[in-house]
Amino acid sequence: MIDALPENGVPGDRILAELHALRAGDLPTHGGRLFAYVYDPAVDGLDELARQAYAVSASVNGLDPTAFPSLLAMENALVGAAARLLGGDRATVGSVTSGGTESLILAVKTARDAHPSIQHPRLVVPSTAHAAFAKAAHYLRVGLDVVPVKDLRADPSAMAAAIGPDTVLVAASAPSYAHGVVDPIPALAALCAERGVRFHVDACFGGWILPYLRRLGADLPSFDLSVPGVTSISVDLHKYAYAPKGVSILLHRTEELRRPQYFAYADWPGYPMINPVISSTRSGGPIAAALATLRSIGDNGYLDLAASTRSAVQILSDAVKNTSGVRLFAPPETSVVCLASDGVDLFVLADELAARGWHTQPQMAYRSLEPTIHLTVTAAVRDTAPSFAADLSAAVAAARARGPVEVPPLPPLTPEMITPEFVAGLAEALGLGAGDFSRMAQVNALLNAAPPQLREALLTGFLSHLQRPSSE
Repeated sequence: MIDALPENGVPGDRILAELHALRAGDLPTHGGRLFAYVYDPAVDGLDELARQAYAVSASVNGLDPTAFPSLLAMENALVGAAARLLGGDRATVGSVTSGGTESLILAVKTARDAHPSIQHPRLVVPSTAHAAFAKAAHYLRVGLDVVPVKDLRADPSAMAAAIGPDTVLVAASAPSYAHGVVDPIPALAALCAERGVRFHVDACFGGWILPYLRRLGADLPSFDLSVPGVTSISVDLHKYAYAPKGVSILLHRTEELRRPQYFAYADWPGYPMINPVISSTRSGGPIAAALATLRSIGDNGYLDLAASTRSAVQILSDAVKNTSGVRLFAPPETSVVCLASDGVDLFVLADELAARGWHTQPQMAYRSLEPTIHLTVTAAVRDTAPSFAADLSAAVAAARARGPVEVPPLPPLTPEMITPEFVAGLAEALGLGAGDFSRMAQVNALLNAAPPQLREALLTGFLSHLQRPSSE
């Protein structure tokens, strides 16, 4: 256990050694074998450049751009680059946020506040929309209308039927995170324009790579501000722009559309508060690091990285197609390979892949959709992808030999029954008491068997179980 507040200060070299020792237990963030959470371009020297740029502006506070105009210049430069890439024009404006979730919350907040006369505002999304929209609706007290999809994509007819007089925003994905497919943005944007409703494109996940994939010949629909009816779009720079964590862009077609995004308050004795985003104080470090990353890679560099990613997707997809026991669940049209079972336990398969150094992201069953394994593919995967086929075949064979995982017998449960004591006992029974998360098949199978509300309660209880100081 580390004491964060020792009686006497600890030497810096010892502190750094302790941090490196802690990091040794993490999944590898580089090397092209982790298919979630991090984005690795495998560009020599880029990490060090980003770290140095971060240090230059780490102490700068984004609360007041008149005090720190350097940060204002950096933010405007990043917004301008995103606008050029995503079909914007001279009227396009935007803001730098801390990530995709904040961008989506702000998109919903902006649409809600643009209609103060609507007492019960509602948000319409396809069922494949990112969970951050549900978070936004929950935080902002906006009703959420989730519309079933057709062939994994938003269904324009069903979406149109869901739009009502209280709808303040319709949103769709380019691409969806779970399956990596692009919703029919032009058709959705047209129906929103016809109904006079704002339409947001969530391109947080893949928005920075889609324009380059299209330049490389990928058959992808138009999805950005060049499409009439799209009023806002979000893109994360810490994904396929390969910037360090903590930078996303929210673009609006015009300044008038953006205006309700701001929060201003002067009715108190302190300084008048004006914030474009959720946070007030913001470190300039991530923004400077993002600017350095974009300038270092450049437009042609991003095209090359997209080509590497596209090649890796093809290699991985071919491996899935040629391996008995698994199959592609969705068309690999962007930067995602999504696979399903064809006779093996997917959660056991995920463990077996992890044992061979491939760290994937299992996805639970949802309504009529079966469980899947999600692979977010980055440029770094191009060099490791050729070795995936043999390991996938071996992992499938091992999963067959192990057989389906057995879910431990549980009494009938409701979310209210998930107490700290219950979670502690369950964690111990599942072998998670010592903090070893390398074998998660039984846990994932249990979550998969639980209905969504119970699944949420179990996850909340488990995370709360983990996030507490040691009593030792």
